[in-house]
Parts: sequence; structure tokens; C-alpha cells
Amino acid sequence: MTSCASFIFLFLFSFLTSFTASAQNIFYIQHICPNTTTYSRNSTYFTNLRTLLSSLSSPNASYSTGFQNATAGQAPDRVTGLFLCRGDVSSEVCRKCVAISINDTLTQCPNEMEAVFYYDECMLRYSDRNILSTLAYDGAWFRLNGNISIDQNQMNRFKDFVSSTMNQAALEAASNATKFYTIKANWTALQTLYGLVQCTPDLTRHDCLSCLESFINVMPLYKTGGRFLYPSCNLRYELFAFYNESAVRTQPQQQVPPPPLPPASTPPMTSASQPGKSWFSNVLVVAIGVTIIVAVLILIAGYCFLAKRVKMSSDTAPAFDGNNSNG
Repeated sequence: MTSCASFIFLFLFSFLTSFTASAQNIFYIQHICPNTTTYSRNSTYFTNLRTLLSSLSSPNASYSTGFQNATAGQAPDRVTGLFLCRGDVSSEVCRKCVAISINDTLTQCPNEMEAVFYYDECMLRYSDRNILSTLAYDGAWFRLNGNISIDQNQMNRFKDFVSSTMNQAALEAASNATKFYTIKANWTALQTLYGLVQCTPDLTRHDCLSCLESFINVMPLYKTGGRFLYPSCNLRYELFAFYNESAVRTQPQQQVPPPPLPPASTPPMTSASQPGKSWFSNVLVVAIGVTIIVAVLILIAGYCFLAKRVKMSSDTAPAFDGNNSNG
């Protein structure tokens, strides 16, 4: 392999390796650890907690299904915990998210017996209470985008549209074993609503549906997007594709009819209210990175080509012999 070819190979390998590492980043959202009950580092509860976290992060954990629960110890020092990964992430991303969340537990909630950690890709929860198969509304977190419009009629139509779409998704999620469902529906000819709902699989159909509907029925759904997290369920909708469609492409999608009298246009979202800003930034970074690497490779190839031409010219040029000169 020539030096130029070797350099190109090493450059590509370094770029792709760093890009792959950055593409697998886990995004932290929030942690909640109410200071109601605490433990000391030399307590039996702390020993049981470490055993529990070790179990949840073991190589044999259920990363492929994205959900696992466990208990450690005996009352009154028993610890119950679980993790839930988003239904469209790979088992490797799930494993990495769980590992990161467990590493954060002892620094973010160093003495609290109860905690919940929210990440974009997963959720980790543990408590000194029994939290398995139990619906919980405490530890909630939500974020909303800007209004769909300043026109009240348009806002009401969009709210009805989102409510209808997400209620259908909630019914589907509550009725299947994974307690996960995604949905998409046309808001206008150029805008599609994407929705994702998920419950912990240990919940009954009734509890899962109750958890999701508690969001849908009370939140201001005339926003261009929103995200709501409970320890027992989560819901998100946006006017852009925020989940991995290829990972859920085999899942049947509900066909939601468009709302009556759809708006002709929707005012652009401000940068402060765009939840997709980080996604757009990632795409922009990738595009810039690809452009830079192509430019660098062209420069390297040009340099190698010119260097080769100069070398060939030097090799074929006749040598100058002073004895053969006239005069």
C-alpha cells in the first residue's frame, strides 16, 4: 500500500470511528430523587441497591426486549428497580443507556432511597417501595413547544387532531404485550404528525391506558410538539420524525383522517421552541463533516497525482553529460 493510500485509509478510519462514537451518544433529560427517605453508605439498603444495579446492568439483562425489573434484599431494606428502553432503540443503545444511568445514580442521587432517571433512550427507576406492576404519577416531567398558530380555531382543530391521533396510539399500546406504539398521520399536505407512546410492560391494559390518557386529556395539545414522562409511561408527538421509523416499520400504522378545514400554512417555529433543534444540528454537523472529508480527500488525491507525475517526469528525463557537449 502506497503512502498516499495508507494516509487516506487512516484518515477515513479515524473519521468513521469518531463519527460512530458520537452517533451513539446518550442524551440525558432529568433525574428526580425526592429527599423523603435516605440511607447511609454503610447500610444494608446500600448493599442491596448495589446488588440491584449490578443485576440490571449485567450482560444477561433483557436489553433486546428493552425492559427488566428486579429486587434485592428483604424488607425493610428491600430494593425494587427496573429499566425501560425506548421501543425503537437497538439492544446495544439500550445497554449503553442503562449503564450510563446506573453510573449516574450514586452521584446524582447519592443518599435517596427512591429515584428515577430519564434519558432520551431509556428510563431507570428504583425504590424502597414495591413499584412493580404499579401505576405511578409522581416524578413527572414534560416539555411543550410553541403554539401551532395564533388563530384560536386553528389551534382547536390541531388539538382535536392530536388528541384523536394519540388516543388511537394509546389504545394500541395498551393492548399489545410490548406496551409500545408509534403512529403517524397527515396534518396538512406537507406536514405529518409523528407520535410515540409507551408504558412499562408490567402494567395492565387498564393502567397503561389510564397513564397515557392522563396526559392526552389534560395537556395543551395545540402545541407543535410535546413530551411527557411518568415513571410508568411516556408520550411524545412532533411535526417531524423523531423516532427510528425503520426499527418499527413492521408495526401497522393507524390511518388517522385529516382534520376538517386544515390550515393553509403553519407559522415557522422559533429556534427557542424547536425540540428538533438538536436533531437538525446533528444533521448539519454530519453534512458539514461529509463535505470537509470529501474536500480533504480530493486535495490528498490531487497531491498524490501531482507527486506521481513529477516523479515520472524526473525518472524519464535524459541525464546531462558535460563530455558530450559541443565547444
